[in-house]
Amino acid sequence: MNQQVPQPLPYAGIRVVEFSHMVMGPTCGMVLADLGAEVIKVEAVGHGQRGDSTRNLLGSGAGFFPLFNRNKKSLALDLQTPEGRQAVLRLIATADIVTENFKAGTMKRLGLDYPSLKALNPRLIYVSHKGFLPGPYEHRTALDEVVQMMGGLAYMTGRPGDPLRAGASVNDIMGGMFGAIGAMAALAARESTGLGQEVQSALFENNVFLVAQHMMQFAVTGKPAAPMPARISAWGVYDIFKVREDEQIFLAVVSDTGWRIFCTAFDFGDLLADPRFATNNDRVVARDTLLPILRERLAAFTAAELASRFEKHGLPFAPITRPQDLFDDPHLLATGGLAPMCLPDGRDTSTVLLPLTLDGERPGVRLSPPRLGEHNAEILRSLGYSEDEIQTLGVQS
Repeated sequence: MNQQVPQPLPYAGIRVVEFSHMVMGPTCGMVLADLGAEVIKVEAVGHGQRGDSTRNLLGSGAGFFPLFNRNKKSLALDLQTPEGRQAVLRLIATADIVTENFKAGTMKRLGLDYPSLKALNPRLIYVSHKGFLPGPYEHRTALDEVVQMMGGLAYMTGRPGDPLRAGASVNDIMGGMFGAIGAMAALAARESTGLGQEVQSALFENNVFLVAQHMMQFAVTGKPAAPMPARISAWGVYDIFKVREDEQIFLAVVSDTGWRIFCTAFDFGDLLADPRFATNNDRVVARDTLLPILRERLAAFTAAELASRFEKHGLPFAPITRPQDLFDDPHLLATGGLAPMCLPDGRDTSTVLLPLTLDGERPGVRLSPPRLGEHNAEILRSLGYSEDEIQTLGVQS
């Protein structure tokens, strides 16, 4: 019996040099790394710098470095010295892609902007992650929360008069993904032109893309989209229900067929026969009448009982899950959505893989998030540096 030979990952052989921190730039590098690229994260040391600042963040930032920097190598150099910059230029001469997400002017001051590097390596693809694409806002400092507020997402997420940012770094993560998509497109273009190009991805424009469906809703209907908590739902039953033992569960009935199944499953024949609830649009109009009835009747069930019955009949439902509970999610565990990984401090954990499969397999973790300068000797040696030179050039973990 012939064993299937594992296929190489699609970007195996592609070298990426990453100058980035926080979430957006590292997400781009993580996507390319997960898909097989060799991603070398250049971290600045010396002059008060000790590598990517997210290595030491607390609170909501504590997960940034270990999540977005797996499958990467760390090269720690003092970029303020001629020797450090020369080592970086020698590395970039061997690279396919450079990514960065620093403030405007930072890379130019270091001589690492696209025009400078293009002269060194015409095949180079240069991915910049910014707050705004070139235009009237490009001088502003952007954060995920800033663009959510000015780009309509916080308005749509919160209650009327109470804008609320989304509960994850949605623009930073998606902006990094679009940077990776741009890099992939530029690699494909290079196959025919032989030349690299500059790619730009930006937080604000990413956020506008996220709310474009609501912009188009206005274009089509002439009516402004209401914030999600105050919206007129497109479906009669589409809400969170509080049930026995103070549990909560999201339940949805989004078609007339589903309504018949739901009423039959729960022996709600009176509701099925009520002309006020005959069609989905009828149920939408009568939500203020229908939902209190359902809340009263369903309150007698536990969340598990409702989930079991909805699942049995193919109706949409969802438990209200906390992020930490997903480490024990049976579906993620059974399908390989979580992979073992070692944190930079030596502790073992699991991490979440890219939400895709290639030939039936999830791209996995080849390298745990690196210690600062962990790969200095390996990388510098490959660039022709002597052992003595390596010792003087940076940090070796």
